[in-house]
Amino acid sequence: MRWLLLIGALALAACDVPNPDATLQAPASRPAGAPLSPAQAARSFVQVVDTLEPVAERECRARTRGVNCDFRIVVDDNRNAPPNAFQSLDRNGRPVITFTIALIADARNSEEIAFVMAHEAAHHIQGHLARQRQNAAAGAVIFAGLATLTGGTAADVESAQQLGAAVGARSYSKDFELEADELGTIIAYRAGYDPAIGAQFFNRIPDPGNRFLGTHPPNAARYQRVMATLRAIESD
Repeated sequence: MRWLLLIGALALAACDVPNPDATLQAPASRPAGAPLSPAQAARSFVQVVDTLEPVAERECRARTRGVNCDFRIVVDDNRNAPPNAFQSLDRNGRPVITFTIALIADARNSEEIAFVMAHEAAHHIQGHLARQRQNAAAGAVIFAGLATLTGGTAADVESAQQLGAAVGARSYSKDFELEADELGTIIAYRAGYDPAIGAQFFNRIPDPGNRFLGTHPPNAARYQRVMATLRAIESD
């Protein structure tokens, strides 16, 4: 039983443990460059919401069946919250995309805001939250079963179940991010924004590298996916 918990613990220790809903995070410190002024950032955000949300909704309805595509875009007004954006569901199953004030303030242009928003919408359209829960449930069952077979106590089985859920939730998270980058590129492009400019965002966020069970792929891989998708769109 100890080897099971040790292997899982080492795997999780090799990567950060983020907010499970977090998908794109900007660095706490701002690199050289000119962020938008507060007034410009506010205007850009409102404009992007008005322009991109209907496109994301149309894309959602075209690609899914029986899925709530009525996106709600909200701003977390906690000024102490770090730069972040994430997709979640409210109690009625309506998709919610949340931006922190810090992320809006960190944007260099409308394209970056649009790309992040399109990326988060893509997570919902592609059902990533549900798929993550399924992976977590499968991991919990497998690890709990192994703990039982190796003679673990009830406490051991419970610990293994929790560990398996954490490992399972991470199993395909890198793939989910790349899928959302690809569809997000399409949504941003169809909304009239330039994903090549928006994806410059990757040059300013910490690079997670290619860690085992990491939640995000390397920034270079994400940018390459955006550019490959953009070339495919423009060649049609």
